[in-house]
Order: sequence, then structure tokens, then C-alpha cells
Amino acid sequence: MEIERPLVNVLTGALKKKLPVFQVLIGPRQVGKTTVAMQLLKKLPYPSVYASADSPLPPGPEWVETQWRLAELESRKVRKPALLVLDEIQKVRGWSESLKQHWDRMKREGKDIRVLILGSSALLLQEGLTESLSGRFFLTRCPHWTFSECASAFGWDLKKWLYFGGYPGAAVFSKDEKQWKRYISDSLIETVLARDVLQLQKIAKPALLRHLFALSAAFPAQIFSYNKMLGQLQDAGNTTTLAHYLKLLESAFLISGLDLFSRGRTRKRGSSPKLILWNNALINALSSGTFKDAVGDAAWWGRLAENAVGAHFCNGLSGANYELTYWRDGDKEVDFVVSSGPSVLAVEVKSGRSGKNFGMSAFRSKYHKAKTLIVGSGGVAFEQFFSEPADVWLN
Repeated sequence: MEIERPLVNVLTGALKKKLPVFQVLIGPRQVGKTTVAMQLLKKLPYPSVYASADSPLPPGPEWVETQWRLAELESRKVRKPALLVLDEIQKVRGWSESLKQHWDRMKREGKDIRVLILGSSALLLQEGLTESLSGRFFLTRCPHWTFSECASAFGWDLKKWLYFGGYPGAAVFSKDEKQWKRYISDSLIETVLARDVLQLQKIAKPALLRHLFALSAAFPAQIFSYNKMLGQLQDAGNTTTLAHYLKLLESAFLISGLDLFSRGRTRKRGSSPKLILWNNALINALSSGTFKDAVGDAAWWGRLAENAVGAHFCNGLSGANYELTYWRDGDKEVDFVVSSGPSVLAVEVKSGRSGKNFGMSAFRSKYHKAKTLIVGSGGVAFEQFFSEPADVWLN
């Protein structure tokens, strides 16, 4: 059964119009960006050209020119607009300059080529967009699959989603956990690390980056100082290297190292990151335990629940309008703090595990205007929280 995500109608509506910008769809691998593109091609009454740059050897700018010429040819044949879809465009050398050249030429000549570009590396894609294409694009994010989407598509309950995560292509393997773990490890994690991070960035210590990913998966939703990481990792270099590698992993939608919340910047720069993986599948695929083991371990299950809450915010609130952090003062801690301009929301996750010290009252005494939200026991039920868009809870 083919599922149509809401993004299909959003992009279809945008590409039906002759707008002064092209469309950009960015998001993790294997969450359906290409499927979204294929579905909207069926909905639009225009000829189209689709091409992917996801090959072992990155193509050059002539690749963009070739696809553009094909789109212009299709447009001339029927005297209608043509749709050009370029997938994994961040792999193309000099893609932004080439795209700018053809886009600007098209505008001057009065032609109508409607462009959608797809990418799975936020860092490389946004670098090209901001450097050469400022004012020429509209960005849409395609996040990991939500609980509601997985429940609708696969009939999963909350426990299954918290364990198996939101990769639709892996759902077919969920009845055989060994195969599922191999699929996630080999086809997703290794592919993202090899093609979206290591191949496209100058990484002095690729083994360290892989070890950092594995370490983060072993300690989800935990605050982990860089100095402690140095003690856990071999050939770790220095804290600056680790911080840089965490940012690269975040650009591939794998892991975020959340900063400590503070209205001043001095404390945050030296803070220990809180490790949040953007999809719980990334955690459990590398774990030696099974689904049954995870459900039966209250402490571990609590970590999965807390990480999923953080991931829900990471996926749903990406962009410059929001900042996701955590707060800690001595032994008092608030799991997540979401900031949007002057508005602040403190979020506490209660999964029923013991030994957790809640710091909501201490946070409120320091930041009087902050809003608060309890997720889990005694607050918003997990099913309801994950069924709503992340920004709903900020209102």
C-alpha cells in the first residue's frame, strides 16, 4: 500500500503556480522524499524530467545543464511548463552555481521550468542555497515518519513505534529483528555515513566519527560531556573535533547534541551536549537487546521515550525560528526547553522510571514567563503528544 504524506499536496499546490522561486525538499534518507516527488509528478499535468545524482562518483555541473536542457525540450514539445526534479543534488560539484545560471537565464528568456530539488545533507544543501541562490528558493522539510503515520500505514502501536522508529522501508523487516537490525545498520546508517558525511566532507578521522555515532546510540537522551567522550573514544583528538563531528551527524539528520539553555551565550558554548537521535531505529538497531528486552527494562524504555520526545521536536521544529535545548542547574534538570523568540516552553518527560530528579519548579522560579508541559505520566499521554505536530504544544 502506497502512503501519501501531506507534503505531496503542499508541493503539488506550489508547483501548479508559476512562482518566482523553485522548491527545495530536504530530509533524511529513506523517509520518502523521492516517493513524494514521484507522487506529485502524477498529480501535475506537465511533462517532467527526473534525475538522481546519488552515484558513487559525484557528477559535475554539466549534469545539471543536461537535465535542464531535457526539461526545456519537453516544455517546447507541448508548449506547456515542464517540471524538473533533481534528487540528491548536493552530490553534484558546483551545483548551486550551475542551477543559478540556468534559473536566471530562464527568467530572462520568459520560459517556464518549474524546479524541485531534493537533498539529504542539510549542511551541504543549505551552504549552496545561501551562497549562490539567496532569494530564489522555498524550503520544505521532509521529516522522519511520525507515530500517526506508522500507526496508519503499518498498524503499529506506540511501543512498536518507540522501538522500530519511523523508517517506512524497514517496517517489512520488523517481524524478524535480526534482519531489521541488519537493514538499518547496513542500508541506512552505513549509507548515510559513507555517502552523506564521509564522502562529501573532509573527515580527518572517519573511524572516530563512526565511534561517536555508536556511542551516542548507546546513550540516548543523556547529557554527555566532551571530556567524558574523550575517555570513551579511541584517538578522539580534542573536544573541538567531537563538537564538529556532532554537527556533521546532525546535518545528516542522525544526531543532535543539544546545548544547555541559557539566556546568555557564555554558559552554552562550554556546555555538555544532550544526545538526541532523530529516529529511535538508530538506537535499537545497534543495541544487542530485543524488543521484548527493551519493553521489560524500565530504565532503557524511559530513555527511548525521552529520546522520542526530543526527536519529535527535532523533526518538527527544524529551522531558525526554534531552538531546542535542555536545562540543568546542579541536580535539577528539565528535559527539553523549546525557545521561539521570547517564548519559552519547558518540557518534562515522565515515563515512570525511578531515580529521575525533576527540576520544573526550579526552572519556573528562574524563568517566570516560561510555559510548561508534562509528557507521560500525569500529563499529556504519549500517544496524544506524538499524534500532534510539534509546534502545537508551543501555543
